[in-house]
Amino acid sequence: MCGIGGWFGAIEAGDSAAMLAALRHRGPDGEGVWQRADGGACLVHARLAILDPSNAGAQPMGHIARAGWSAGQGIDPDEPSQSWLILNGEIYNFRELRSRLDADATTFAGESDTEVLLRLLVMEGKSVLPKLAGMFALAWHDCESGRGLLARDAFGIKPLYYAHFPGGVAFASEVRTLTPLLADASLDPGALRDTLMWGSVPEPATMFRGIRALPAGCILEWDGTAAKVTRWHHVTFGDGVAPSDPVAATRAALFESVVRHLISDVPVGCFLSGGIDSSAILALARQSLGAEADLRTFSVGFDDPAYDESAIARRTANHFGAVHTEWRMTASEGRAEIAAYLAAMDQPTIDGFNTWCVSKLARREGLKVVLSGLGGDELFAGYGSFRQVPSFMRLHAMLGPLRPVAASALYRTAAGSRWRRLAAFLRGPGTALAAFHVQRGIFTETEAAELVRGNTGVTPDAADWVIDEVPADARDAVSYLELTRYMRNQLLRDSDVFSMAHGLELRVPFVDSRLFETLAAIPASMRLRTGKQLLLEAVPEIPAWVREQPKRGFRFPFQEWMTGEFGELLKVADEKSTVPLVSWYRRWALAAVLLKSGLA
Repeated sequence: MCGIGGWFGAIEAGDSAAMLAALRHRGPDGEGVWQRADGGACLVHARLAILDPSNAGAQPMGHIARAGWSAGQGIDPDEPSQSWLILNGEIYNFRELRSRLDADATTFAGESDTEVLLRLLVMEGKSVLPKLAGMFALAWHDCESGRGLLARDAFGIKPLYYAHFPGGVAFASEVRTLTPLLADASLDPGALRDTLMWGSVPEPATMFRGIRALPAGCILEWDGTAAKVTRWHHVTFGDGVAPSDPVAATRAALFESVVRHLISDVPVGCFLSGGIDSSAILALARQSLGAEADLRTFSVGFDDPAYDESAIARRTANHFGAVHTEWRMTASEGRAEIAAYLAAMDQPTIDGFNTWCVSKLARREGLKVVLSGLGGDELFAGYGSFRQVPSFMRLHAMLGPLRPVAASALYRTAAGSRWRRLAAFLRGPGTALAAFHVQRGIFTETEAAELVRGNTGVTPDAADWVIDEVPADARDAVSYLELTRYMRNQLLRDSDVFSMAHGLELRVPFVDSRLFETLAAIPASMRLRTGKQLLLEAVPEIPAWVREQPKRGFRFPFQEWMTGEFGELLKVADEKSTVPLVSWYRRWALAAVLLKSGLA
């Protein structure tokens, strides 16, 4: 786990030292830079040492065809490497992959997953990607051919951004690492509008015209003169053979995923919110590690019972024999964190403060790796969207020619409410994505475009979103949209940025390609039953006090803390708004966009 950056080709503005300085917070344990003598490629790496913390796991890592392996800083200057790799993430099945290489008498310098991956890339190239079980963003350069490869994991757990230049392409783990390279770092009005619509920037856009996100499950190939982006993975449902016993198959796949995600050469802890998903991860981690193994859990609690779930988390941790650490956060402590949270924000988002706080707690307690329950709601129908989105689509079909009348009536209701998003939906074609926006959106497209025009004087271009064909089954469609929209563009991105701001690796066992293959073959009627029944049946160890509590999000009293200078930020949003804001979350969404785009 780390921060990566660099370029393929000739980048006149390339500055490896500046890149490394911008990425250092992501990897406080080590750093390295490799650059071709002719300047035609550069790889920058800031290391958070998890697997093989020795120098043998250092990066950038080179491979010498004649002499075998040469790892990290151990490169012999008289024996130039022919292939170089930097990796952000973890390849959890690297030992399985290495055993196949060992059979071929391959010599290894260390025990890292990076070394195994580099050898496989040399042997198989991009075709190795579907064989990897893990989270990753990587950059690989072949010195002889001058070619380069960027790749991102199937679900986009680890981020990777790139920018085109006349002579090459630059890339990095965070957008702000690339902005100094741009001659014109102008804002993208379309991205501004889309962020106001959704609460985060939908890939492949970023806030800047010249910087793109490499989409999840995609590769970028540099052939020495030009770059081409293609997809290596698609999120699809129903392709496999449905298991005869869905509960047993789900249990086995979940357990195997947790076992994979526990692979580490440093201690691994768990975030524990008190909900079903994090409790399931804790239960399976305990089974994997055994009753006597040390297991740490972390949560944040508050005095306000409307937000506090700490008692449930504490009770659950005790039930599974975990050593529990809780940050009982006061209002003054919460307010004191907001400035650093905003500074750590790479792109505007309306979420992520919870991850910032609990990550700070875990790192403060000496942990480098934690497991999170993120992804369970998307896979097992834990959100209200699984009920609401199909209802909106049925309403659209049922109203037929009466839709314009109904839309006009809804639009006259409270300004800024979900009713206006529903009115916009009824005026449109009634797609699953449009229905999803009624549930998950912030501003309507018309409102968001007006806000952009009012603050930039520019009319946004058409939407630029990555979206495959949405499944025909309405329930699978919601799961697909939750996975590829809300989870990918907001939850995973926030989890990466705000955990790595503290030098903490956050792992997500529910967001696992092998687990998904098993679950996607189970019919939606079984997999997406109300109340996450399949998950509860697969992990019966989840205590009754967790099972029976009503569904609540992991919330912070953020609104109450936005006082003083942060209250002034909301006032700026009020002053700059050209549409009714009304609700707290719309005020905050506009404030975040104005702040991170430099318009405040």
